[in-house]
Amino acid sequence: MPGVRNFGAHIGRAEVADEVVGPNFAELWISVDPNADLAVTSQRVRDVVDGYPGVFRDVQTYLQERMREVLSGGGGAIVIRLRGDDIDALRAIAGTLAHDLEAVPGISHPRPEAQVLVPQIQIHVDADRCAAFGIEPGLVRARAATLLAGDTAGQFVRGLQPIDVVVWGTEESRADVASVRDLGIAVDGRVLTRLGDVADVTIVPVPNTIAHDATTRKLDVLIDLAPGADLSSVSTAVASRVSALELPPGHHAEILGEGAARSAARTRLFGVAALAIVGIFFVLLADFRSARLALMVFAGLPFALVGGVVAAATSGVVSLGTLIGLVAVIGIAARNGIMLVSHFRHLEREEGVPFGRELVVRGARERLGPILMTALATGLALVPVVIGGHTAGHEIEHPMAVVILGGLVSSTILTLLVTPALYVWLGGGGRGAEAATVD
Repeated sequence: MPGVRNFGAHIGRAEVADEVVGPNFAELWISVDPNADLAVTSQRVRDVVDGYPGVFRDVQTYLQERMREVLSGGGGAIVIRLRGDDIDALRAIAGTLAHDLEAVPGISHPRPEAQVLVPQIQIHVDADRCAAFGIEPGLVRARAATLLAGDTAGQFVRGLQPIDVVVWGTEESRADVASVRDLGIAVDGRVLTRLGDVADVTIVPVPNTIAHDATTRKLDVLIDLAPGADLSSVSTAVASRVSALELPPGHHAEILGEGAARSAARTRLFGVAALAIVGIFFVLLADFRSARLALMVFAGLPFALVGGVVAAATSGVVSLGTLIGLVAVIGIAARNGIMLVSHFRHLEREEGVPFGRELVVRGARERLGPILMTALATGLALVPVVIGGHTAGHEIEHPMAVVILGGLVSSTILTLLVTPALYVWLGGGGRGAEAATVD
């Protein structure tokens, strides 16, 4: 396939691995050529994967997978976590919910977390039969566990490596159900009682993994987004479906993943940004000693965001990095406005230039070089990130770089054109108010 450099895969995981999955689960690792277009190559991969019906699949970068697992512990863009004590009820609810979510626009491949029923030997000790043989049920359970699962009896050290000494039954005694039933349980060291005489030994299907979260059993429903789907609108639709669920007593559902994390981060960012903007205003007020000048610089800050908003809309990428970039643009615009107005006041107070058009033109001309050089240097540093933003690993900084680069254009125009005009209009009153304060 054009754009693919190499390919590898692993199927299943060992029982002691970091992710315990059965042979029904596989991860296919695809390395994309650095010179290839990531979006085009990813779509080609999706087209190939979609040709295998009946397979739950998701194509994502390594960074996206890591972020999703950190946010929710699952691999979906949106994760619905069902909690409760009855694992069978959780599986039934998850299956019904996944089926209902298939009708939601923008959702691709909703599915419950993979759980495979595997055969397991179950030993149910009968207390009545144990009483007939004069054996304590706990003793039967302990001896059976030692023979089948093993019990650590000690430890010895070989060189620097400690090695456990484990006592358990022979391999033949665990070969099949009949052999397990014929296990001899030592009562007092002399009398052996057959395990099948005091317990029911059967093979039952059990889930290969039972995950827990917050001390309760949990089962996740993983949701992937269709290409081009809006995460916020899909999250809203999923939340409405989840709120309409009728869950048994003791069971509840929670929405996790990118949508919930983005909403929480956006709310937190807006709160912090509001405090920062209020702080900027008070800093301006303390520096200028004039509410009119402080409001003048402060009122021009939204104009600086125009370039960032246009750049974000043009690129079509809106994420948390976009919001962070807008906050950074506000800081850049406030800094440039403070430097320019402070220079106007320096010319008027220290060099005796009379207030008026000549003062503003001279001050803007003298600050033109530093302002343009700062914007140009910052912009040039962001250009590689903007150009190479469609490669894997740049999912966070690319939207932020696009917004900051667009905001630099509008904030520079604000500083060199809008701020001087506002100062001519409002600066005189600010100067008089300051003189009155000094007198």
